[in-house]
Amino acid sequence: MFDVLPDRLPWFVGGPILGLLIVGLFAIANQPLGASGAYVHTMGLLTRRTEVVVWRVWYFVGLLVGGLVVTQVLRSGAEMRSGYDALRDVFPLWATVGLVFAGATLLGFGAAKAGGCTSGHGMCGTAQRSPASLTVTATFMSTAIATTFVLHLLTGGDL
Repeated sequence: MFDVLPDRLPWFVGGPILGLLIVGLFAIANQPLGASGAYVHTMGLLTRRTEVVVWRVWYFVGLLVGGLVVTQVLRSGAEMRSGYDALRDVFPLWATVGLVFAGATLLGFGAAKAGGCTSGHGMCGTAQRSPASLTVTATFMSTAIATTFVLHLLTGGDL
């Protein structure tokens, strides 16, 4: 089963599939696909708000369950990793936790202020030629490039 599930799906396979999914969702439901939207609707269901789109809740549940199924069942107990090994190789645990917490907080704040997450704006909003999404996408991409450059300089090329 390991050969069926490679470590990473090639971009030339995943990209067109994701593009077809986004276009198909617009064609069928006239709604964008976004992770933060799914999270907001799931929290809305849990707090009993009335304006919940149920398919978004199932999308959020599917993201969580699908990740667990792939890592635990289909990969027969693959090791659990944090995804921050490169950061841990350079910084002590306390600094890594602080950096990840600060980054996650800024990401959540930015998604709330921008009215959506990077996937929603970057894939769906730009596909709709939304000026706001184009601006947000340019902002987070340039910020990511600048942050990577600064980390590379500060760590002497280790990151």
